[in-house]
Amino acid sequence: MKQVKAAAKSATDTKSNPKQNLEVDTTQATVGNRFCENPKMSMRDVNVFYGDKQAIYDVSVDIAKNEVIAMIGPSGCGKSTFLRSLNRMNDTVDGCKVEGEVLLDGDNIYQQNLDVVELRARVGMVFQKPNPFPKSIFENIAYGPKIHGLADSRVDLDEIVENSLKKAGLWEEVKERLHQPGTGLSGGQQQRLCIARAIAVSPEVILMDEPCSALDPIATARIEELIEELSQNFTIAIVTHSMQQAARVSHRTAYFHLGKLIEVNPTERVFTMPENQLTEAYITGRFGY
Repeated sequence: MKQVKAAAKSATDTKSNPKQNLEVDTTQATVGNRFCENPKMSMRDVNVFYGDKQAIYDVSVDIAKNEVIAMIGPSGCGKSTFLRSLNRMNDTVDGCKVEGEVLLDGDNIYQQNLDVVELRARVGMVFQKPNPFPKSIFENIAYGPKIHGLADSRVDLDEIVENSLKKAGLWEEVKERLHQPGTGLSGGQQQRLCIARAIAVSPEVILMDEPCSALDPIATARIEELIEELSQNFTIAIVTHSMQQAARVSHRTAYFHLGKLIEVNPTERVFTMPENQLTEAYITGRFGY
């Protein structure tokens, strides 16, 4: 792992290695280990369009149960768009169309008459900036279980709230002020509150879209520790601009470029011996962020 972290660190030390555009054939097939046995989620030939503009091109990849997969790539490469297609968050964008198959435990989440609310309970999401509800800490966590009928009594609800906050590493910091506004917490605490809110409805998959980009280094380290702990019980897909973070938290890393999935491999392989020239150019800083 030290070797992986060192490689990731060198990727950002680019002052002596000026960025340059590389002419690389992005029509070639994705290289690496895209598929796995008994996947939690399977994506096949996924294309995403915003009106007439295509944002994602023929992406096929599996995500294994209890895996942490990191998605990296330059700004605008499509990694967040792809992540949002995994629980149909793109449905909220006018003119967005998704083609292909996105399977959760073998069932296509884009089939007609699928309950999207139920889907998003199974595949939760944590966004780039903390977005607690304008409610108390307790109500932030309790809202989801109430909506989904997961608590039969106040005792059950109290237990769900406590367990969720403990899993998010926040319980000891807030247990004496559960009825104070969630918006009064620090940025890092608010993000952990949002993670607790996501896991309160017992999801199977957690999607994280740059969850640490608005946080200081100490809060970021706490979230990264939490991701490692959560992977024991959840499948996690994380989008990040930090290659060091990808190296620290993920089992596999997927590199996106111009809407195409270029490479998927074990994280150590990606950062030490990438198979694709474009992946190598990006992680060594020769390609723009």
